[in-house]
Amino acid sequence: GGFARCYEATDTETGNAYAVKVISQSRITKPHQREKILNEIELHRGLQHRHIVRFSHHFEDADNIYIFLELCSRKSLAHIWKARHTLLEPEVRYYLRQILSGLKYLHQRGILHRDLKLGETPGPTGWGVGEAEKKASDTFLYPGPGNFFITENMELKMGDFGLATRLEPPEHRKKTICGTPNYVAPEVLQRQGHGPEADVWSLGCVMYTLLCGSPPFETVDLKETYRCIKQVHYTLPASLSLPARQLLATILRASPQDRPSIDQILRHNFFTKGYTPYRLPVSSCVTVPDLTPLNPARILFVKVTKSLFGRKKSKNKNHPEERDEVSCLVNSLTRMSIGHQDARPEAPAASGPAPVSLVETAPEDSSPRGTLASSGDGFEEGLTVATVVESALCALRNCLAFMSPAEQNPAPLAQPEPLVWVSKWVDYSNKFGFGYQLSSRRVAVLFNNGTHMALSANKNACTYLASHLQQLGCSPDLRQRLRYALRLLRDRCPV
Repeated sequence: GGFARCYEATDTETGNAYAVKVISQSRITKPHQREKILNEIELHRGLQHRHIVRFSHHFEDADNIYIFLELCSRKSLAHIWKARHTLLEPEVRYYLRQILSGLKYLHQRGILHRDLKLGETPGPTGWGVGEAEKKASDTFLYPGPGNFFITENMELKMGDFGLATRLEPPEHRKKTICGTPNYVAPEVLQRQGHGPEADVWSLGCVMYTLLCGSPPFETVDLKETYRCIKQVHYTLPASLSLPARQLLATILRASPQDRPSIDQILRHNFFTKGYTPYRLPVSSCVTVPDLTPLNPARILFVKVTKSLFGRKKSKNKNHPEERDEVSCLVNSLTRMSIGHQDARPEAPAASGPAPVSLVETAPEDSSPRGTLASSGDGFEEGLTVATVVESALCALRNCLAFMSPAEQNPAPLAQPEPLVWVSKWVDYSNKFGFGYQLSSRRVAVLFNNGTHMALSANKNACTYLASHLQQLGCSPDLRQRLRYALRLLRDRCPV
């Protein structure tokens, strides 16, 4: 951001890697700046949630303040947005569910984030920290990077609590204008104070940006952006689904009291009726992923396996918000009627005991869809590994019986080509042309006459592209008319 630098550091004794936020003491010239840093540390160190960046420890010396945080190796949601421009609705649901989970945890603890954002797009609407502080001592507008970070396994973590504060009663709330211009709520601009509803507004702006490619109120002029925010003037593209447009229209309302709560957002059709992937592939950071839903049998098998062998039951019941899907599965399994035939109405006598099934087949379509039946509470004592495995096996057999032949499966998507970018360049256009090296270590020159020559990464062959777009491949033993160009390529370009 504008106030600190972040480094990756490894503890040589434990091997643990951290993201270290380093704040120079020379930047702390005013008392309120140190107070802001101490407030960030005090708030963040007490937070423990699956979707919030973990605070490890901090210390300071004469030169810097060091804050050790959980390392998120996939960078941030802002990087994904900038690489992809727009995301699919299932992807947006995947990330928003995690943001909402972390945000609900913050609000339950009486903490407002006050700066939810993807990151400010470059342009006139972005203010630097110094410029904002010159405008007014109680105005802090930060255009810096986003604060939704992505871990190695594609989980989202909320971070950057530099503007976070404790929730106060409406009559005692500070009237400070803070946040990032494109994500600031109307009531904040009108100095009515910052409440949970302002965080919900910012979340709506994040959702819009991910779906549409740019913030809803972005303009070429900061004053015009603020006017659009105050008047809630924006457009909803027709390409969005109806539930997405309805949810955005519900969140982006001028009056804070008219906006939905986090629980109401999660109950909206956008989340309840749409597909949400269990996990996103790493390739989705740079390219559109294949989001074909997994086979129900596979999902059930993975969850049952985790519930039986992957995790132990937690004895800590003080934080119900920490329970994940696997914990919920265990709870639902304890309520299922497997192994408790006495709790159901007696069925007609058969030649042998009927196998227990987790799947109820609908007679009209004979499909393997069904529900995990529940017949009441009080069945925990009869739940065993054997009964759960037997039930899972029955469900798998049922799914396999109705599974389409492999020949009917759609062809898989082709693997995306690896991204290639310019890693080094040198401008000799005043003499020869423009030389550059790609991330693949291939070196090339665009000559002033419009011709192009590229040297392979192993330097054993080169490609010449004439101005008339005729492509020729040749060995290092080039013809005389190309020797001069090849010498320039080897001598002048970075390697």
